[in-house]
Amino acid sequence: MIRVGVVGASGWAGTSHLPALTALEAFDVTAVATTNQASADRAAAAHGARYAFSEARDLTAHPEVDLVVVSVRASGHAAVIRAALDAGKHVVSEWPLGVDADEAGELTEAAIAAGVVHAVVLQGHHCASARFAADLVADGRIGRLESVSLVADGAPWGGSRIWPELVFGLDPGAGTNILTIMAGHFLATLERVAGPLTEVSARLPRTHDRVLVAGTEQSVPNATPSHVLLHGLLAGGATASVAVHGGNGPARQGFRLELVGSDATLTATADRPGTFIHWGDWDIRIGDETVAVPDTYRIVPTGVRSGPPANIAALYHEVARAIAEGRQAHPSFTTALRHHRLLATIEQSAAEGIVRSVP
Repeated sequence: MIRVGVVGASGWAGTSHLPALTALEAFDVTAVATTNQASADRAAAAHGARYAFSEARDLTAHPEVDLVVVSVRASGHAAVIRAALDAGKHVVSEWPLGVDADEAGELTEAAIAAGVVHAVVLQGHHCASARFAADLVADGRIGRLESVSLVADGAPWGGSRIWPELVFGLDPGAGTNILTIMAGHFLATLERVAGPLTEVSARLPRTHDRVLVAGTEQSVPNATPSHVLLHGLLAGGATASVAVHGGNGPARQGFRLELVGSDATLTATADRPGTFIHWGDWDIRIGDETVAVPDTYRIVPTGVRSGPPANIAALYHEVARAIAEGRQAHPSFTTALRHHRLLATIEQSAAEGIVRSVP
C-alpha cells in the first residue's frame, strides 16, 4: 500500500486526484494539506485522511507519507517538491512542473538525484481516446501521417474577462496562462497521438492589455497572450497547425483534431461540447466511419467518473507500477522538462518572428 499525502487538497485535487486515489486499491490517502487548518480538517474528513496540515512541509516530512501529490498554484510547486525530495518521498506534480523551463530543469535534476519516482499530470498521455488514436496512426489505419490540425478553445484564459480566482495568472511569472495551461495540455495530447514537434513558428497575440474581473467593475493589467497560434513539423515529417483561441469561459466547442494520412483522415472531436482534449472521451472517425474506443484502453476503477478523474487514475496506476517495478513513471519530470522547453521555444519563436527548432 502506497501512503499518499495531498498538498492542495481543497482545490482541483478535491475533484480529480482524491476521487482517483481513493478508488485505487494500491493507495491510501493518509494526509492532506491546505492553506489553513480548518479547510485541511474538512478535506481530511471528506476523504478519510488521518492527518491534516496547514503547512506543506509538515506533510512532506510525515513518516506515514510515501508519495506527495503537489496540487497548488504553479508558483508554489517548487517549494513543495523540494521539501518532498529532501524527505526522500516519491512525487506527483500537477502540470506545469514549474513556472518556467529553468525552474523545471532544476526540479528535474533534483528529482533524479533523489532517486525517487516522479511524475507529472499531463492527462493527455493517459487519455484512453488519445492512446487509441495514437495506436490507429501507428498501425497505419490512415496510411502515412502527412499533416495534423488542432483547433481548440482556450477559455477561460485569453478573454476580455477573467474569474477573480484566476487574476494571478495575468502575470507571466505565475506560470499559469493560456500558453502554459491550455496549450500546454493540448500540445502534450497532440504529441501523444502524432509524435513530438521538432520545429515551430509561432505567434502569441495579446488582444487585451487590460482585463475585466468578472462580477466587478475592476479591470487589471494583462501581460499574457490571448491566443496561441503555431505551425510546425513533427518528428515523422508531417506538418502541424495549432490554434488555441482564448475567450471568456466556459469553453464553447472544445476541440477539433484532424490527422490527415496518405490513405484517410482521422477526425476527433469532444464527445460532449466544451470538453477539453485532455479531459474527456472523443468521437473518433476515419473518413465516414465512426470508430469506438475499445474498453481495453480504459483504466477506470469503479466509482471514478469519466474525464479528469479517470485519466488521473490511469496516471496513478502507472505510478504504482513504477514504484513496484523500481523504474520511472511516465510522464516523468524529464517529460515535463522537455515540454517546458517546447513552450519556451514557442515563446522565442513568437518574440523573434522566426522558425525555431525544439531542443
